[in-house]
Amino acid sequence: MPVPERYAHIDFRPTAAMRANARRGLRYRRRGGGGGLTTREAGELGIGSGVQRAVQIRTGDKLTPETVRRMAAFFSRHEKNLTISPGKAPWEDRGFVAGLLWGGREGAAWARARVRQMDAADREAGV
Repeated sequence: MPVPERYAHIDFRPTAAMRANARRGLRYRRRGGGGGLTTREAGELGIGSGVQRAVQIRTGDKLTPETVRRMAAFFSRHEKNLTISPGKAPWEDRGFVAGLLWGGREGAAWARARVRQMDAADREAGV
């Protein structure tokens, strides 16, 4: 799906820190056996897949505006997943692993900033 012209000034490529977080999240998920949903699991629930998002972020390719909005929504619901629960190793904390899969703390800040940019462009365009 092409990006609307009003968003042409917005860079939708994940940052290096987001890519590193996604790679780490995938590695932790394999090591600890949990965190984030597979595409099948997410499809059954009708929600986004953390594993699919991590793969998208890891490649560094541009994400769609819709994906960025889903990322911001994920982090607004799961802010607590940006830190490791006391007494747990990072790979044991399924919530923390899920947060990494979506880009981690850097992904949350990046997605929120892009949503603000899109909202401003929408207002300016009268959308």
